[in-house]
Amino acid sequence: MRFIEAIRSALGAIMTNTLRSLLTMLGIVIGVAAVIAMVAIGAGARNLVDSQIRSLGANLAIVTPGNVTQGGARLGAGAASSLTDDDAQAMRREVDGVVAAAPFVQGLTQVVSGGSNWATRIYGIDLDWFDAREWDVASGRGFDAEEIRRGDIVVILGETVARNLFGEEDPIDRTVRVRNVPFRVIGVMAPKGQSAFGQDQDDVIFVPLDAGRRRVIGRNYARDGSVGSIFVKFANEEDIEPGIALMTDLLRQRHRITGDQENDFSIRNLTEIANTATASANTLSLLLAAVAAVSLLVGGIGIMNIMLVSVTERTREIGLRLAVGARPRDILSQFLIEATTLSTIGGMIGVGLGVGAAYFVASLAGWPSLVSMNAVLVAVGFSAMVGIFFGFYPAQRAARLDPIEALRRD
Repeated sequence: MRFIEAIRSALGAIMTNTLRSLLTMLGIVIGVAAVIAMVAIGAGARNLVDSQIRSLGANLAIVTPGNVTQGGARLGAGAASSLTDDDAQAMRREVDGVVAAAPFVQGLTQVVSGGSNWATRIYGIDLDWFDAREWDVASGRGFDAEEIRRGDIVVILGETVARNLFGEEDPIDRTVRVRNVPFRVIGVMAPKGQSAFGQDQDDVIFVPLDAGRRRVIGRNYARDGSVGSIFVKFANEEDIEPGIALMTDLLRQRHRITGDQENDFSIRNLTEIANTATASANTLSLLLAAVAAVSLLVGGIGIMNIMLVSVTERTREIGLRLAVGARPRDILSQFLIEATTLSTIGGMIGVGLGVGAAYFVASLAGWPSLVSMNAVLVAVGFSAMVGIFFGFYPAQRAARLDPIEALRRD
């Protein structure tokens, strides 16, 4: 029996028992749909987590105040600022691989323009900030070195603040009041999106560091030159760990911390946090796909059961084929093709349902859904392999039937 005839015979047998064929494919359909949906949702969630964390900037470490002791009382981490502009400049000069060290202060404030007002976060920054955060100005311009040095009363708005204060109007060269101080708008930042912690990163305004300390957030940073934290950007990821060790030694020396004294600062590797989060998302995605793949095995067992029933029902047909000259391998091919066709068609239906389910669930959760063509091809190919694997035993059993005994059966 030629291959084309085997395919025709297999398709004819499938069409003859349409309802049974559909029920047989159901396990494969559900399995493939589950695998596609879980992989797509997992990939989308992983991409969302990765983009949110890396929106902070690549190859970043952040230096924050640590525990401070005053008069014998431990005030706790961040209770008082232990970092200064000079610390940032020293790291920029003396630590290999550092391309930007951006000290900043931050707080909450109300911004007023005409009849509109908006509560937002305010950052006092220097020139390295936007390089460290890899954040561009969409319209207008950024700060220049003289504005930073003098602490001029100029402001750059985040996209959310600009929209809520000015709507569709151009805010450049307009005036906004921050705690009754009139700031001139010189730029609007490009949209940054949501952070890994669920904050709108565009709901923010930026002012020169000294202007922020003296005019807006000064009471929290009474000591001259103190800052809240420092973002440190490295040229390469492999520079971060040795760079953190050098920064630790440098800051201990600058802050006159000796022996076993506790550091009055802490340094976190944001790239390491991003990698850990991405690895966790990858593990979760693989786990979901593995659980969903169990459905494929269940579907394969269903195909084997139905094919065994089919062999029993078609014993006389098999005996007649063998009697008129069909070889056992022709019978084997016919039943294998039938099982593989069932599972492949089920796989293709499952792909369609899985893609639809992935986009539906992702839209409800507010996640992106990334349907990988590789995942689709693997799912369909695996479903065909399931058909071959679980269809082999029934096909082999049919091929080994004795034609005389098969023709005698009712």
